[in-house]
Amino acid sequence: MAGKLQLVAKNCYIYRAGDGPVAIHVYLSEKLRASFTENEALEQLYNASLLPGVVGPVIGMPDIHTGYGLPIGGVMAVDYEQGVVSAGAVGMDINCGVRLLTTRIPAAGVDSNMIGRLLATIARLVPAGVGCASRDKELRRVNLEAVAAGGAGFFIREGFGRREDGERIEDGGCLPGAGVAAASKEARERADQLATIGGGNHFVEIGEVAAVLEKDLAGGFGLQKDHLYVLIHTGSRGLGHQICTDYSNRMWANAERNGSRAPVKGLACAPIASKDGQDYLRAMALAANYAFANRQLITHFVREAFVEVFKKPEKELGLDLLYDVAHNIAKKEKHGTRWLLVHRKGATRALPAGHRDNPGCYLATGHPAIIPGSMGTASYVVVGTEAITKTFCSVNHGAGRVMSRKRARQEFSREDVLDQLGGVVVIARDVKFLKDEAPLAYKDIDEVVATLAEAGLTLPVARLRPLGVLKGEGDEA
Repeated sequence: MAGKLQLVAKNCYIYRAGDGPVAIHVYLSEKLRASFTENEALEQLYNASLLPGVVGPVIGMPDIHTGYGLPIGGVMAVDYEQGVVSAGAVGMDINCGVRLLTTRIPAAGVDSNMIGRLLATIARLVPAGVGCASRDKELRRVNLEAVAAGGAGFFIREGFGRREDGERIEDGGCLPGAGVAAASKEARERADQLATIGGGNHFVEIGEVAAVLEKDLAGGFGLQKDHLYVLIHTGSRGLGHQICTDYSNRMWANAERNGSRAPVKGLACAPIASKDGQDYLRAMALAANYAFANRQLITHFVREAFVEVFKKPEKELGLDLLYDVAHNIAKKEKHGTRWLLVHRKGATRALPAGHRDNPGCYLATGHPAIIPGSMGTASYVVVGTEAITKTFCSVNHGAGRVMSRKRARQEFSREDVLDQLGGVVVIARDVKFLKDEAPLAYKDIDEVVATLAEAGLTLPVARLRPLGVLKGEGDEA
């Protein structure tokens, strides 16, 4: 479908294609716009605008690229009473997300050998790679009912974390309404992957706070310049993938009965109030809570690894959870006077200061939104401004791909990847298996973050620089 981007505000474009019922906004800087070729992703936004009950605008973030149904970097809100829910508009890896741990460890005293030892110790405790199962047999036989009801909190109460961790996770680490029975037998059988990171763009990263951009906010967040941090990026693994697959098929097959025919199967949907819609939301919440629990368990083992390598008490090292945000999720939220179901696919919630849904510790500042780059480039911590309501309180979730995995594997050699990493330590079977995750396969993270900052929607707080990364092989993302 032919269309065009028309600039309407700083870094904000309206996409015009056909006679869509609601507006489509795409956020791009001048530099990103000049190199933009994601026409298929724009068409996906247009298709999303045609779904029943969609409330404008449908939004493309600066990291937008083609996905399944809704593009990665897409935000779609629907009226909660009259709209639909779409499994594809949430994504395959339900509640793929990222959390950030701050430390009291100066980076100056930690060389590359120490980073390598830390990552190797974490790798021993936390399996990485597509299809990998939990190291601990007890975690492979996890009580899914307990995970559904408690999310991350279940494992915190079992001793895998600190009480205060739960206050620093989106929704307290537990979405309400999760139901194990809503997940298929095939999905439940894939719930043996807790405390694993999988493959694709998932990782555990150790780095240093390279720059403090907002001194007061960074100080309150515990982000000290030239100190180590840890990023953990993973999701619901095989459980979430199977739930998305199951419900995309079910919604597509039942479209006529539900009166919710979508333009393409990737946006297969069902009325929120229908049995298919309610069953999906229960299954999605199960996967989301599983992902929160997964990142909580990994945090526990990361803390153990630091204690083992540094031979110091955990309290002395810090390793405090700053925040944990979801990337792929649909949530009931009140925007203005209206209740909406906001689908964020490759997008992160960023509630501004004073927003009632912030945790108490971040009510005065807005909670931190964490935006990771590629395995060899910077990441950012930002907060949303009052203007973030224009995007349903959403920001981009990362840099966004500029090159498909297939093309990256063909274009880059092992030596290219090592050169692009620039000294960042990578723990993997062989870097040649990570060519699809080469830094140049991604957009410029600095430019992507600046896009929303220049538009007045976000305030960058700190810039992070990677020192070492644990990656798993495979296409899972």
